[in-house]
Amino acid sequence: MNIPQSVAWENGAIRLLDQRRLPHVTEYVTLETVPAVFDAIQSLAVRGAPAIGITAAFGVVLSAFIHPSSDVEELKEQVLIDSGYLSQSRPTAVNLFWALNRMNEVVVQAASAESLRENVLSEALAIQKEDEDVCRAIGEHALPLFKDGDRVMTICNAGSIATAKYGTALAPFFLSKEHGINLSVYACETRPVFQGARLTTWELMQAGVDVTLITDSMAAHTMKTKKISAVITGADRVAANGDSANKIGTFGLAVLAKSFGIPFYIAAPLSTFDLGTPNGDAIPIEERDPSEVAEVNGMRIAPEGVKVFNPAFDVAPAGLITGIITEKGIVKPAERDIAALFA
Repeated sequence: MNIPQSVAWENGAIRLLDQRRLPHVTEYVTLETVPAVFDAIQSLAVRGAPAIGITAAFGVVLSAFIHPSSDVEELKEQVLIDSGYLSQSRPTAVNLFWALNRMNEVVVQAASAESLRENVLSEALAIQKEDEDVCRAIGEHALPLFKDGDRVMTICNAGSIATAKYGTALAPFFLSKEHGINLSVYACETRPVFQGARLTTWELMQAGVDVTLITDSMAAHTMKTKKISAVITGADRVAANGDSANKIGTFGLAVLAKSFGIPFYIAAPLSTFDLGTPNGDAIPIEERDPSEVAEVNGMRIAPEGVKVFNPAFDVAPAGLITGIITEKGIVKPAERDIAALFA
């Protein structure tokens, strides 16, 4: 796949593919401070739950190397403060908290300042490598769900640049290309920030996958007239009962798929599951700046003073989900089956 890496640790700093600039400009930014990492996550320079988690993990590494203290307890305190700060960057994607909690455990166990720095870097690199392996496994488990000639719909971007490599919902499309299976993808534009139009179509075109862009409001008509075989999306948090939060518009696709009798799949690594959240009603839904809806590329399209509701995510109820594709296989969206994954 000719897809650039979204996040990397290079020369004592974070090298980040700026997803705000795609598809017209492929530009990397260098993050050298913890506030810069916070801003990159919050401003969507990096997005996609796994990629957010990886970036936050490297943010902890950055903190450990920036603070000059040689006293291990003092360094621990400073790094944990920065980790807590990063945890406030986005509330819905559980991978952020999963990665930071994992990094925090390494921090508190360090016996010296030197070993703390060495160990957090090793842990962040391990998180990144594990995510690449996990995404490949998700793609391999998903591939048998599709056959040559199928037409599949997706929303937002759950591809390589949203993860370490391959992606979650897009992984089977990349692997199908490797195996000579011809799938056609219908990508919803994903208002209001156009991740589907800007990122998903760009990634799939780079890999030579057949992709067609539609507006979000065309989904029902497209399902009916183009004979869509399945819908597959990523997730930012999966509750204990299988309710799944993903980019706004996912819930609507799940309702439509049910109406047309089309299988609806969620692709998510185990790190996206939150067994501490009982159901979708308990998932915090981020609300973003009204300008994302009222403006396009800085040009206002709505009247000044109009009220705007801008939730970044919605929740597809477990009852509308055919299966959740994980690195351990495909599970039913039911509390007992999900719990068994972590037994």
